[in-house]
Amino acid sequence: MIGKIELANKLEISRIVTGLWQIADMERDGKTLDPVATSNYMKPYLDAGLSSFDMADHYGSSEIIAGTFKNSLSNKNEVQLFTKWVPKPGKISRDDVREAIQTALDRMQQTSIDLLQFHAWFYPDPSWLDGLFYLKELQEEGLIKHLGVTNFDSAHLRMACASGIPIVSNQICHSVIDQRASHQMKKVCETYGVKLLAFGTLAGGFLTDKWLGKSEPKNEELTTWSQMKYKRFIDAAGGWAPFQNVLSSLKSIADKHQASVANIATRYILENPTVAAVIVGARLGESEHIADNTKMLEIDLLPEDIETIKNAQSQLKPIPGDCGDEYRKPPFLTASGDLSDHLETIPKAFTPIKTGKNREQIFSGTEWEEYAGYCRAVKDGNRIHISGTTATHGSMMIGGNDPAAQTHFVIDKIEGVLTSFGGSLADVVRTRIFVNELKDWEPVARAHGERFKGINPANTLVEAKLVGEGYMVEIEAEAVLS
Repeated sequence: MIGKIELANKLEISRIVTGLWQIADMERDGKTLDPVATSNYMKPYLDAGLSSFDMADHYGSSEIIAGTFKNSLSNKNEVQLFTKWVPKPGKISRDDVREAIQTALDRMQQTSIDLLQFHAWFYPDPSWLDGLFYLKELQEEGLIKHLGVTNFDSAHLRMACASGIPIVSNQICHSVIDQRASHQMKKVCETYGVKLLAFGTLAGGFLTDKWLGKSEPKNEELTTWSQMKYKRFIDAAGGWAPFQNVLSSLKSIADKHQASVANIATRYILENPTVAAVIVGARLGESEHIADNTKMLEIDLLPEDIETIKNAQSQLKPIPGDCGDEYRKPPFLTASGDLSDHLETIPKAFTPIKTGKNREQIFSGTEWEEYAGYCRAVKDGNRIHISGTTATHGSMMIGGNDPAAQTHFVIDKIEGVLTSFGGSLADVVRTRIFVNELKDWEPVARAHGERFKGINPANTLVEAKLVGEGYMVEIEAEAVLS
């Protein structure tokens, strides 16, 4: 039996979570796997102590198979089922959320979901926050035991936690060649007590003995979605030569511990104290590596082993951006290299109203706009003027007492306006920042720096007493569409 870890109160999981995403690949030709026969292949995992299984609404019939397995057990509590809800971008209603959760419950034949993980495609539209607040309501109702997110970046994980969403986990890509989770994400997790569930630790099978010393494969030789996806990560990290250097370093450590390259690559990720578990994919009934995977937890990496890996990593280029950015901005590190396999379109956050020959306006619908006689933004020709913006969403204040979280939400609203006018943050030429208390200037300025890195608009930051209790920062912006 292998060790467990407490992810949250009353949620104890195995440190290796079995991922069932390959069920979608196994059903790619249109056939549906028999749920009873396929669920029988889950028993060896449970017998080895691998009691936690990860699914999603888009992983084929994974929810049906896993629910069938859990219901076949005399003690259903010995298995933990995680699933995900990945709604299309756009507005989210209470009814949308309830329907999605009830669908998952019906497919899994359960009365409550052990861990529901939520994915958001487009942060400038605050509808993703609506989704999380409605999920919290269903958690309080008992339909969900614990709430997590998947592929959230550090800024928006911070924002959700600071706004009172009880998030216990964030499922993200994290491997020897992808160390994004070791930076800002680690800090946010430590601040708010969130744990990481790491997938991609073997980079689609590339971080194994099989690829050591092999020539770089051509694109047409990549046979699975995972290989196509993680080859892009290898390219982004500097290419095949530094990747082979990493494999050689892992191999030298593996030989010393009488283990495999996969063992060492995965064990290294568990050295990150914010990582609760690694997710290892399984093709139920076709291939299982239970003994090899569980052996990984018996390995104690020595300080010199860690140093060897870090030295190899130093020759890699950092994967661009933050966790989850591969699904939201170029370069899209997906199997297809874009979002065509995931999305058809992303709706605008706001609908501009034409108010003159060369003039458009955006109203966000707050009561302040109506009685103070102003709009969220005006586009006059190719110039955009955005009103002073606070962390207001409907009747709620977002970000709690975290000045960085409030700042990120304010910049999201500004970005939502710009994209609705056909622009982007890159078009901003001037920002003015007003902080309610000067002591908050640094986290506000750092958040601004994260979002406008490389854009570098003209900027002013001053202390000013803001209207509305609890608001810590207000920002106005000007942009020129090129």
